[in-house]
Amino acid sequence: MELPGPSQQGESLFSTATRIMGQSYHRGRTVRNRTSMAAQRRQRRTIGPVAEGTFDRVLDSYADAETVFVHAGLRDLKTAFERNPYTFLLGRFDERFESVLNPGFTPSFRSIDGGVYHKEHSLPKFGAFSRLFLEDCEYRTNDPTNSILVRGPYRFTGCNQTDTWAKDGCFGKLDRENVRYLSIGTNWIRSSQIHYIEAQLDVPYIETRSYEGVICHDDVSCEEITHHSHEYTMPITWNRSKIQEDLERAGALDMYDLNGLRVFAFRARDIREILAPKILADPYYLVS
Repeated sequence: MELPGPSQQGESLFSTATRIMGQSYHRGRTVRNRTSMAAQRRQRRTIGPVAEGTFDRVLDSYADAETVFVHAGLRDLKTAFERNPYTFLLGRFDERFESVLNPGFTPSFRSIDGGVYHKEHSLPKFGAFSRLFLEDCEYRTNDPTNSILVRGPYRFTGCNQTDTWAKDGCFGKLDRENVRYLSIGTNWIRSSQIHYIEAQLDVPYIETRSYEGVICHDDVSCEEITHHSHEYTMPITWNRSKIQEDLERAGALDMYDLNGLRVFAFRARDIREILAPKILADPYYLVS
């Protein structure tokens, strides 16, 4: 790596060398974490049959929440219950919660040539549950990169929907209202809210970028937009194992193992209040 001259940003040669050595150190930490997490992901769990009553009792313990934000792994659910996992899970949610939220993320909008986001037809990229849920949701936010799908009366009226991770944006609202999250049938804790925490604390491995494109609200109403979201400046993987251990130790995360089927339950603001001090002490905490 070529060492920049001392004139860069007015730094001395010593300061520049120290900065680059620090960057190299943290990059090494993130690489080791990515390798470790990749190895752990390859270790598939054995999932056996789960009694529906057992699963229902877990969901019932959170039925006091009117709104729930869901991440779901349908493959594990199908193995556990031997039936259509999507209709099974959606029915359980409808019985207990007024509103069900799910990520409808479409990173393709970040295209260098400009993206097109159609609120009715742009398929979410991550997870079969999200792609199926698009047909059953009643509302979708205007965010062309990180939209939220909603079934039920919950709305993001008045939220900033041109800047994904803004404090006055949709994920900021989830944080303020401390919305319940359920991660079901996933190997590790899943939470879109961690992106929000990264952005709010301005961690050194992300940067805000602007994207030009078109949003179509329906088949006849389209408009050009500029949207602001995040990009990672280097390859990273969250250390989900460490994160969930620290959250559980702090009492902010409930974890269940139902004959191999995993369920994680937590609230948006609760996890920020636990993770923020750790990130402030070590900006690379989440990814090392």
